[in-house]
Amino acid sequence: MRATEPPSWLELTAEQVDAADAVPGAAARTRAELFTRLAETLDLPGYFGRNWDALADCLSDLVETGPLTLTVEDADQLLVDEPPAQLATLLDVFDDAWSHGRHPVRVVLRTAPERLPELRRRIIAGG
Repeated sequence: MRATEPPSWLELTAEQVDAADAVPGAAARTRAELFTRLAETLDLPGYFGRNWDALADCLSDLVETGPLTLTVEDADQLLVDEPPAQLATLLDVFDDAWSHGRHPVRVVLRTAPERLPELRRRIIAGG
């Protein structure tokens, strides 16, 4: 059965978010761009392998040291140049960090009000 709402650790919003460092969704339309932006924003170690398994490992390490909050601006652009399964994989990686981490994980996906329904549809479709 597919979920009809985003997971509890994921917030979809059109409201202004106070985030010192946010990933620009428009600059993370591909996996390669996303991995680069996450490495910068989350200050991932130099050995980060820029693939899903490496991201999962790095997030696991981060969540062991303290709470993790990630904000993505213009989130409707996030991974739009990739097959939909890539967004689903990203959500799975964060869900795993949330499920198994010592500290809380929160992901905020922010977009313009008129694009919020499409973002919600993509997230729910991604599972």
